[in-house]
Amino acid sequence: MSFTEVATVLDEARARFVLLLCHHNADPDAVCSAYAFQSLLARCRPNMTSEIGTGQGISRLSKHILKHIPVTVNLQPDVEKADAVVLLDTNTTQQLGHLAERVTNSKAPIIVIDHHAAHPQTEQIAKLCITTEDSSSTCEMVYNFYKQLNMKPGLNEAKALFLGITFDTRHFVLANSSTFKTVSELSDIGVNPQEELSSLSLPMDFSERVARMKACRRAKLIKMENWIIALSHVSAYQASAARALVDLGAHMAAVAGQKNEKVEISLRCTRDFNQVTGIHLGRDIAKPLGEFLQGMGGGHATAAGVNGTGGVEKGLKRCLRLVKENLSNH
Repeated sequence: MSFTEVATVLDEARARFVLLLCHHNADPDAVCSAYAFQSLLARCRPNMTSEIGTGQGISRLSKHILKHIPVTVNLQPDVEKADAVVLLDTNTTQQLGHLAERVTNSKAPIIVIDHHAAHPQTEQIAKLCITTEDSSSTCEMVYNFYKQLNMKPGLNEAKALFLGITFDTRHFVLANSSTFKTVSELSDIGVNPQEELSSLSLPMDFSERVARMKACRRAKLIKMENWIIALSHVSAYQASAARALVDLGAHMAAVAGQKNEKVEISLRCTRDFNQVTGIHLGRDIAKPLGEFLQGMGGGHATAAGVNGTGGVEKGLKRCLRLVKENLSNH
């Protein structure tokens, strides 16, 4: 998959205005990949304008990064004005929050650029899906677009790409050889890793600490074969709570939260759990769980998320059943 295919879709649509959309609560990989991609478009198609948008805001860490890199994110993007829509680090339209229906009904061609496998429903409405699960991050994919065109990103773009890659690889724990090569090349452009890493350091606020501790206190531990599965629920910071449970010793954790009829479930597991069992959280657990909850789910092999309707208990019970079924099939 190459940038040429993206350019072809944009040219066929005679696109003058391109909307680059990130998922809700957009993380550094989403925001930084959109920024670097926006800059690449400006250089390749100077007569084309683009805008970065998100339907439900950006994460606290992304806001912190924006203090160091000049990224502009429109929290009220005009989907109807777009001649083309590019979803970055977003493999389901449901991740767009209240913009989902407007994007789905848009007559503009939709392009997906993501390092997660595309959701079947997204594939049906997208003109082009560029998905590379071998990539550590969407930022790494965007950097490869620059290389395909024999271009080097500017210093701010290089810093953004470095931060997105660092975040999504959990500070290189999930990096592969191509990731380290990319980081080396970004350093040659002028990125100082030691200086930039401070941008990813954000003090944990009081409410997140409380959520983590509540999740631990409420955790139900299930032993399956030689694996410890932790299930819990908190009203916010589900992803952080799931990470905390895994850090404490669980091989896999699922933490749910509910707001009215909506339920969100964050899934995390150790790399060892993924490699030995062959269970891919995004594909094997989150996707079918999202469908069961009449919503959507997806994500990485070791980190995934689900949005849907129903109760916390119903969602966690189904999640556990899916884990058990996948373990028995291994």
